[in-house]
Amino acid sequence: MEYRELEKLGIKTSLLGFGCMRFPKHRNGKVNEEKAEELLDIAYKSGVNYYDTAYIYHDGESERITGHILNKYSRSSYYLATKLPVWLVQTLEDAKRIFEDQLRRLDKDYIDFYLLHALNKNEFDRIVKLGVLEYCDELKAAGKIKYFGFSFHDEFPSFSHIIQYRDWDFCQIQYNYMDRNIQAGDKGYELATQLGVPLIIMEPVKGGTLAKLPKGAVKYFSEMKPDQSSASWAMRWVAAHPNVKVILSGMSNLEQVKDNIENFSPYITLDNEEMKVINNVGEYLLKRVKNGCSGCSYCMPCPVGVDIPRNFRIWNDYGMYRNKGETGWLWNQDLNEKAKAKNCIECGKCEKVCPQQISIRSDLKKLQSELDAVK
Repeated sequence: MEYRELEKLGIKTSLLGFGCMRFPKHRNGKVNEEKAEELLDIAYKSGVNYYDTAYIYHDGESERITGHILNKYSRSSYYLATKLPVWLVQTLEDAKRIFEDQLRRLDKDYIDFYLLHALNKNEFDRIVKLGVLEYCDELKAAGKIKYFGFSFHDEFPSFSHIIQYRDWDFCQIQYNYMDRNIQAGDKGYELATQLGVPLIIMEPVKGGTLAKLPKGAVKYFSEMKPDQSSASWAMRWVAAHPNVKVILSGMSNLEQVKDNIENFSPYITLDNEEMKVINNVGEYLLKRVKNGCSGCSYCMPCPVGVDIPRNFRIWNDYGMYRNKGETGWLWNQDLNEKAKAKNCIECGKCEKVCPQQISIRSDLKKLQSELDAVK
C-alpha cells in the first residue's frame, strides 16, 4: 500500500482512504453490516489506515457501523475522520451536542480528522459568527480531535476565502480529471499546496461517472492497457498530484475494493503517454457537450425563475457521459419543476447578456424534450 507523508502533521496515511457513505445495502435500504465489515476488513488488512464517515451518511448509521467494525483493531493503527453537518448547526450548543453524539455513535474517545462538512462561503461565515471554530480549537486542545479541517462544495473564490481565513490542518475537495475547473479545481489544489495545507480528495471518479464511460472514451484506455479499469485511470490521475495525501473511494463491493487496492499496492506513477491518453479522453468527452455554457450565471436571475445554468449543466453532463440513472434523478427529482426549462417565456433577456452568445431560448426547448425522454 502506498503511503503519503503529511509533513505538516507528522503522520503518514494510506493513499487510498475508505469512504463509508456507500456501504452495501439490503433490499430494504438498510446497510448490510456483514458485507460492510468484510469490505472494511479486506481494506484494513491490505494497509488502508484512513476511514471517512459523516453524521448524515446512511441515515445516521454510518458512524455507528464504522466505529463498531473498527473496534476490533488497535485504535492507534488507523485514522478516523468524520464531519460536523454545519447546516444543522443553528447555535453553538447544536455543535456541542452533535459532537458528543458522534463520539457515542463511533464509540471512540477521540476523532482523528474532524471536518466542517460541505462548506460554502455563506455557511462558513455563519459558523464563524457562532464561535464553532473556537469550540473545535478547544476540542483539539483537549485531545478530543487531533486535526481540524473542512470539506468544500462551492466555487474557487469561496475556497480562497475559507482556506486563507486560518491555519487549517488539512482540507477536503472534489478533484478529478474532468472537474479541474469547477469548485476548488486546479486553482484550489495549487493554493492549498502553496499554503502547505495537505489535501484529502473526494469524488476522484466523479460519483462513479468516470468508471462508466461511453465506449468511445473507454477505447482510448483499453487500447493502451486493456486490463485496467476506467476507474483506476481516474484514481491514478489524482494520485499523480504530490499534495494529495488521501484519495477517498466509497466502495460498495469486493470488486471495487480489490481494484483500488491494486492501484496503490504499489502505486505506479502515470507516464507521459498515459497522461496524454487521459487528456484525450477528457477532450473526447468535452466535445460531446450540448452547448458552451460555462455556468457563469450572467443570464440570471431569470424573470420567471428558470435556473438556466443548472438546466444546461444537467444537459451537458448527459451529453458527455450518457449516464441515464444520474441524469434521470437530477432531472426528475433534484431539480424543482419551477426551475425547469419548460417555464421559459422566451423574453430573450438572458441571451442579451450571455458571454458565449448561446441561443438559450432554443436550447432550453431542446433540453426539455431530451431530458424528459431520459428514463
